[in-house]
Formats: sequence, C-alpha cells, structure tokens
Amino acid sequence: MSELRKDPIVDRWVIIAAERGHRPSDFKAPTEPPKSGGCPFCEGNEATTPPEIYAVRDGSPPNSPGWQVRVVPNKFPALAIEGKLIRSGFGRLDRMTGVGAHEVIIESPNHSDDIPTMSADHIALILDTYAHRTNDLRRDERFRHTIIFRNYKGEAGASLSHPHSQLIALPFIPKLAREKLVSAREYYQNKERCIFCDLIEQELNMPEQERVIYCNDYFVILSPFAARFPFSVEIYPLQHHHDFVAMDSTTQLALAETLQFILGQYKDLLADPAYNMTLQTAPNTIPRPGHPDYWSSIAYDYHWHIEIFPRLTKVAGFEWGTGCYINPVAPEKAAQYLRAKASSSPGANEQ
Repeated sequence: MSELRKDPIVDRWVIIAAERGHRPSDFKAPTEPPKSGGCPFCEGNEATTPPEIYAVRDGSPPNSPGWQVRVVPNKFPALAIEGKLIRSGFGRLDRMTGVGAHEVIIESPNHSDDIPTMSADHIALILDTYAHRTNDLRRDERFRHTIIFRNYKGEAGASLSHPHSQLIALPFIPKLAREKLVSAREYYQNKERCIFCDLIEQELNMPEQERVIYCNDYFVILSPFAARFPFSVEIYPLQHHHDFVAMDSTTQLALAETLQFILGQYKDLLADPAYNMTLQTAPNTIPRPGHPDYWSSIAYDYHWHIEIFPRLTKVAGFEWGTGCYINPVAPEKAAQYLRAKASSSPGANEQ
C-alpha cells in the first residue's frame, strides 16, 4: 500500500508508491558518449570562453593552458553582474532589475574526467573553488543568496558534457531556501537545537539505520525520509555548521571522498544516470536596513548540506499541479541498494 510522508524540514508531502515495485535495473538509461570536439571548456580552448574570474594554476598566466580548475562568467547569463539593484512595484506586483552573478566552474582541463574517477585531492580543489567564489560574492551587498549546482548530462540540463558546475548569486532568497531557513529558525526558537542535527542523530541512532547509506568521520549520506525522487540523497556534515565556506582542508578532502563514493554508486548501480546536485548553504548575512536581527541565529539553527537527485522519473501533471511528488521507490529500499556496495568501499563505516 502507498504511504504519505511529510518532509520534516519543509511543509511538503510525498507519496511513496513502493507497491509499483521498481528495481534499480528499471531505471537504467542509455549512456551518453562524451563529445570533446570543439568544446570551449577543454584545455587549449581558453580563448573561446569569457575571461576567467578565478583559476587554480601552477604559475601559468590567466586565460592560458596549465590550470586545474577554472571559473568563467556564463556566456549566456541568467543575471548580469553589472548594474544597480532597483526594486519597484505596481500595486501587488513586485519586480527588480536583473542583477546577479552567473559563473561556470570548469572542474577539470580533461573532457572525459568525472567526479567518481577524479582523485579526491582534485575534487577538494573544486570544493575549495566553490568556497572561494561564494565568499567573494558575499562581499557584494546586492546579493543575498548563492546557489551552486551541478547538472550532469543533457537530461539534467547540461548543455556541455565537459565536467562543470554553475554558481548563481541572487538579489533575493529563493522560496525553497527560505522555507528551510525559516523552519530551522523556528525549531531553534522552540527547542534551542538544530533541526538538522536532531534529524541526523535520529537516523544514526535507529537500530537498523535503514536510511543511512554511508558515514565517515566527517559526513553522512542519508536517503531522505520523504524523498521526492528515487535514489535521491542528502549529504550532511556530522559536526554542526551553517556555512559551507568554513570547511578546512581536511574536511574538504573528506567531502571529496563522500561525493566520490555516492556518485560512483550511481554510476555502477544505475548505469550512470543524469542527476542534479545542489549545495544548500547559509545566505549572505550582511545586515539589511530595517532588519537588525536578519538571520541572527543562523550560526546555531542552520546546517549546510548537499542534495543529489538522479533523473530517473518524470515530473508530470500531478506534480506540477499539486507540488506533491510520487516516488516509486521507498527511501529505505533505495538506501539498502546503495548501501549494499558500501561495505566493499574503503573509508565507509559499517552500518
């Protein structure tokens, strides 16, 4: 029988329709061969991208070969970095000028690289680049929130197969991020505890740990209780912290190994599916006029995390019309499949 589950963080219901009996093999999609001909992100083609904003290099000059990770403005940005942020309205209708930042993090000079096959040290460089760019954009008082995301394969929205992520800085806090922030703040006001920490502790202390997929000394991967999509996961730091950019190099390396593990599981178990990965971290906490307590307790109530959604099912009329999702794989069953291979992976604690 199907089951309705409510997300413990945001006000959202999900239908777990496990009686449909889907197995991992039911979701396997044909692989997309990598295409490197004329790729603007490949090493040697630096002149075909906008001038770089940031790069990890070994002494080579900007906009030339010899880099490991490179950041450039998106050639077709959703928002423009130049301009003054102007708010206006007409009755109940609000608008702002389209000011923001839209950057591409080119993760490797090699077109055929992918996170499961990269070294953990190189992935840590990518994560450090995320932190560097986020921290830099927070200095701009126009921007209130930064989202970093990775669209893997065309079905997930990637227009190029070269390994890359994107960053968008927004002059507002988007709806989903705000819902999480407000929920976390209200929970802390009532209990003086972090809702995410309580959730992690509950999952780790359950006798069967049935939704725990992987755990090392720094991070845990969970199959969410009210997962919207089959085999989606959430990655949390075990130690409470609200801000991704505060990680030290040891923690970055542990996160690199964690990402290597779960994306390798996707590749092996689900035949390398398309997926979307999003980094959910604290917003820009620069004080705002008229709001002296703007996110003042965020260091105590919020807990940064990463969400990954394999693109294995289609969002259709029911989901668009209700905001409620149908997941044909029980989160516990998804965790069991993903955890089954974890025991043979170095660095994974036994569950």
